[in-house]
Amino acid sequence: MGSNKIKDFVQNEEEKKIQPKQRDSRGSRREDDAAKKATINFTQATPARVEELIGRAGTRGEAIQVRCKILDGRDKNKIMRRNVKGPVRIGDMLMLRGTEIEAQSLTQRRK
Repeated sequence: MGSNKIKDFVQNEEEKKIQPKQRDSRGSRREDDAAKKATINFTQATPARVEELIGRAGTRGEAIQVRCKILDGRDKNKIMRRNVKGPVRIGDMLMLRGTEIEAQSLTQRRK
């Protein structure tokens, strides 16, 4: 009788290891069908090509201000200023989430 309980316990533990586990909002583990169906959801983005590098932006110069041309969407062929974080060159493609707001122009430093 005791050996049957041990076999059942071992079998239940093996089944738990096979099934994928996820944590819910409280942090406790739960099984989820979404883990089996891996789906990727992308946000809508508009392609743009970098036309000109204007200069460094941000308090520490961590962003680069560029002039880019929108290639698709509602504002097609519009040229606008955007701040880009990370390395960028002329001809690079950017995927913009929004094309309504333009970056503020850089002011020249006084001497």
